Amino acid sequence: MTTPECEIDRAVQRLRRGGLVAFPTETVYGLGADALTPIAVARVFAAKGRPAHNPLIVHVTGREMAERRVCEWNDAAERLARQFWPGPLTLVLPRSPDVPEAVSGGDASVAVRCPDHPAALALLFKFGGPLVGPSANRSGEVSPTEAWHVRESFPDEAEVMIIDAGPCQHGIESTVVMLADGCPRVLRPGVVGVEALSAALGRKVEAIARVGDGGVPGPGRAGGRLAALSPGLCDRHYAPRTRAVLVGSDELDDLIDEFEGEGVVLITAGLTDREGIAGIVQMPFDAAGYAARLYAALREADAMGGRLIAVERPAGMAEPSRGVDGPSSCGTKQADLDRAIWTAVADRLARATRPWPSD
Repeated sequence: MTTPECEIDRAVQRLRRGGLVAFPTETVYGLGADALTPIAVARVFAAKGRPAHNPLIVHVTGREMAERRVCEWNDAAERLARQFWPGPLTLVLPRSPDVPEAVSGGDASVAVRCPDHPAALALLFKFGGPLVGPSANRSGEVSPTEAWHVRESFPDEAEVMIIDAGPCQHGIESTVVMLADGCPRVLRPGVVGVEALSAALGRKVEAIARVGDGGVPGPGRAGGRLAALSPGLCDRHYAPRTRAVLVGSDELDDLIDEFEGEGVVLITAGLTDREGIAGIVQMPFDAAGYAARLYAALREADAMGGRLIAVERPAGMAEPSRGVDGPSSCGTKQADLDRAIWTAVADRLARATRPWPSD
């Protein structure tokens, strides 16, 4: 879907006045605002109800703009940007003084990325500066992959203008990799996996952010430090309003009996029909298709009015990798890509189905 130039012009005018514009990327729709204007940044936090410690990603047109927003553009950043930008990879580097501290949740680093979407890039080039762009939804809720998802969260056009460019390609947020301290590691998994990152850098890249590693900062909790470095690390995140659980196929019968059938909505890549439940949301079998459909499926399941959303664990989903020493020695590039996507899906589902502390 091509975005008219007049719509980009109108969005730029809104941004220059300190307003908010939701824009599409290849991952999810972002809630955009001028990254260098504290008042505009504050409006993003207020609109989303986002905790002040949860940092924002700064979207840029490419390496040149990114270099001006960091204190140190190191060799690792250069290599990864050359290989993966534009694309779903976010780099965390020491923050430049001209980037408001609020953007980074009070931390000394800043997360930057160049999106791979024509409308997002047109907006960035026309605006002429960096834009923050967290997912365009209320904090903690399911991320939007279509424009109407954004409008559900922000119904007032006067509050948020939306650039509608159809569904997002990948459907899950970018990989976030820490490069600020000389030890590259993935803080949030995404389409770009540890195998691809390690191959590009010729060195080990670790993956350390699992559910339980993030969460709300608190005294003595290492997780608090991680949550301050990257978005998407709250233990409960991407969650539908209805309680959701992740289950194996062998657990479904007992679960349906427990909820007396009619209360359960099932998200599955396997079953096409099941008697006595509130509804079924069918998923693709392949990794890329499953990821692209995931957030829309959670929204659809939420709308069915059940007491519980049961997400059947996808057959391809395995335990996340903890890192590799270098280029993958087994499988193919497609296998590595699928592994990265399933790792990201596992992360999102674990957070979406994690109960509140009081549950």
